[in-house]
Amino acid sequence: MRFPSRERQPGRGGRRLPLRKSLLGRLLAVSALVAACSVAATAWLAVQTTSGAIRQEQGQNLTDDARIYHALLGRAATHPQWDGVEPTVRALARQYGRRIALTTQSRAPIADSATEQKPPALPPQPSAVVDPLSADSALTPATEQSGGNPADRIDPRAVGPFRLPAAEGAQLQKTADRVVSCLREYGLASDILRTPSGRPRIQVVGNDIDRIEGTRCPLDVLDEPTRSERTALATLNALADACLERQGRASVRLGLDLSWKRDTETRPVPRQAAPSGVLPAPAEPVPAEPAPVVRGPAGSLEDRAIASCVGTARREQLSSYVSSPALLFIGDPDSTTVPGFDLSPANTARIAGAAALVLALTVGASLLAATRLVRPLHALTGAAQRMKDGETTEPVAVTADNEIGRLAAAFNDMSAHRARLETQRRAMVSDVAHELRTPLSNIRGWLEAAEDGLADPDPAFVSSLLEEAVQLQHIIDDLQDLAEADAGALRLHPEPVRIDELLGQVAAAHQARAETAGVTLTVSVPGGAPVLTADPVRLRQAVGNLVSNALRHTGPGGTVTLRARGSDGGDEVAVEVADTGSGIPADDLPYVFDRFWRAEKSRSRRTGGSGLGLAIVRKLAEGHGGSAEAASTEGEGSVFTLRLPVSPRPPGRRKAPGSPDTSITAI
Repeated sequence: MRFPSRERQPGRGGRRLPLRKSLLGRLLAVSALVAACSVAATAWLAVQTTSGAIRQEQGQNLTDDARIYHALLGRAATHPQWDGVEPTVRALARQYGRRIALTTQSRAPIADSATEQKPPALPPQPSAVVDPLSADSALTPATEQSGGNPADRIDPRAVGPFRLPAAEGAQLQKTADRVVSCLREYGLASDILRTPSGRPRIQVVGNDIDRIEGTRCPLDVLDEPTRSERTALATLNALADACLERQGRASVRLGLDLSWKRDTETRPVPRQAAPSGVLPAPAEPVPAEPAPVVRGPAGSLEDRAIASCVGTARREQLSSYVSSPALLFIGDPDSTTVPGFDLSPANTARIAGAAALVLALTVGASLLAATRLVRPLHALTGAAQRMKDGETTEPVAVTADNEIGRLAAAFNDMSAHRARLETQRRAMVSDVAHELRTPLSNIRGWLEAAEDGLADPDPAFVSSLLEEAVQLQHIIDDLQDLAEADAGALRLHPEPVRIDELLGQVAAAHQARAETAGVTLTVSVPGGAPVLTADPVRLRQAVGNLVSNALRHTGPGGTVTLRARGSDGGDEVAVEVADTGSGIPADDLPYVFDRFWRAEKSRSRRTGGSGLGLAIVRKLAEGHGGSAEAASTEGEGSVFTLRLPVSPRPPGRRKAPGSPDTSITAI
């Protein structure tokens, strides 16, 4: 199988990674993308916020401008001259924070709220024309136009000669009070509204016209015009007849509500069937009833002509009672216009420059951060490559306590552990070769001597060859056990085992050797004999290896003790083999369970063993789900402990510190 070739980092004879594949390139791309999205989102949010603020400010300005226009229009509708309007203009300017100026149609100043001796020049176009006889429908609500008719542009506050004297107004007010009292007796609530002319009108709460007409209250008492109104109405009627006569049309007779009579036909007052002095309550509150206007069928050419003449007559009659048209200029106090969002080429260039600067700063900062991030990764890659090539690897510098620093520290630990394992592997190969070579050489030497007639194949000769063969078989069996343990194929046959009997069997098997060495071998099981489930053969092998190791390192007169005790919870048994031998240096203690390890490298196979016994002990303990531990004081002796569960459990649940993971099959 072919694998893709790996690209090496610079300095190792390989070519550099393409920028688009490297971590540095990806970090730069991500940072640039994030910066671009941030700039775009910020620009969009700024535009939306600014546009919304501008629209809100423009809408508020338009509302304020309409109120200013309405106030000045009302002043013009009730005063024949503009004299004395200056205080009104300044008050409105202070109220709305605007500059207000009034000029004649020839742009001669009438009033200006600007306080400078030489105020700024006015704009070319006025904001509006203040003419009460031709009000601007865009700045005046329809409900405030005459009769609510957008076609009639006369301001309802322009009443002229129809304004009631005080005496007539008081008399009509008394009459309206009597009508309201009468309606109240019939359970009808009503209010008295006063029109711009001073004439009271009654507004009934509710729209039940039949109920209103069913009362005995004098509802039509307010329909009759007063003396002053009849005079003004006669003048208006004459002006309207003159207009109609010029068009060759018949004269009409106008009523107070500006309805007319032609021949025998009478045009009713629009908007209601009740008498003109009584108004049913509208669905929503409305301003005071404006002056009535001429209404006729939309499809009647004759009625439209009469309405036009009546409107012309009204403007002619009111012209001497209202102020002349004036130009209205409204602006900011500093004469600036309403702010706008100008995306001129200069502004566009500024925005583009700011975005480019942000991107450049982001990419620069990302490049600096990415370079510092990638540099230790390059060092780790180079060290890993050298390790793969079999070269000596120097530790990677750990510059900070962060993720990269911890990765470098873990790599250094792995590298040191690998170097240690490699040293152990080489030593193991050498030791295996040495351990196998010695008995084989002896066997070969004795056989060659027999073949050459230099040695007789007597019982002593055969016994010597058998001893060498047994030693060779022992080494091979140990290696096979370790190989099976490493492969997870070490087979165990657990059964109930009395630990005191097992320790007695091991002690009996090694008693002769202990006596030969002058060492006292004892067994101690205090507090009863714990029973556990284990493979008795493998367990005797593990304890026997510990006893052999203890006897080998204990001098004459010493003691080797086999002990067993249960844990406080009763779920574990600790088997200890303690000796009073030479002990193990503290620096060597972590390696006593490694294969082929000897504290004294000069010891031979016959004096120091093969170096596999303790390694097999640890594997057998882990195979039973337990662990093997060692404690020693140099010059005083050592204690090796096997911790075994009372009940079988999966192997590997407890292991000695620093021991590799194992998986041994228990049957």
